[in-house]
Amino acid sequence: QVQLVESGGGLVQSGGSLGLSCAASGSFVRIHAMGWYHQVPGKERALVASIASDGSTNYADSVKGRFTISRDNAKNTAYLQMDSLKPEDTAVYYCNAPITRRSTAGSDTRAYWGQGTQVTVSS
Repeated sequence: QVQLVESGGGLVQSGGSLGLSCAASGSFVRIHAMGWYHQVPGKERALVASIASDGSTNYADSVKGRFTISRDNAKNTAYLQMDSLKPEDTAVYYCNAPITRRSTAGSDTRAYWGQGTQVTVSS
């Protein structure tokens, strides 16, 4: 069974920093792009940052210059370093990754989500 397990998050003052990590576990063939999303009550989940398997990155305009996404392919882990945090960054942060597993049909690729971790930035 494939799982994405997040850690990090918590409460920080405006201007502070937090780091998130997302580790994939289980039996799989390949992890494709890995991404971080955030969600606030009443709104849809939105992409914060993503990183492809070749290391190329993409960021939401609201976090460019403040957040850094990275990954360690040997550890099957993605990271999100969040600096200069603002109260509007407060949300539940989710990790996402399309992962290929072996199946009876050969292989199967589907998107997996982490359980979510709360990030709260106080003003």
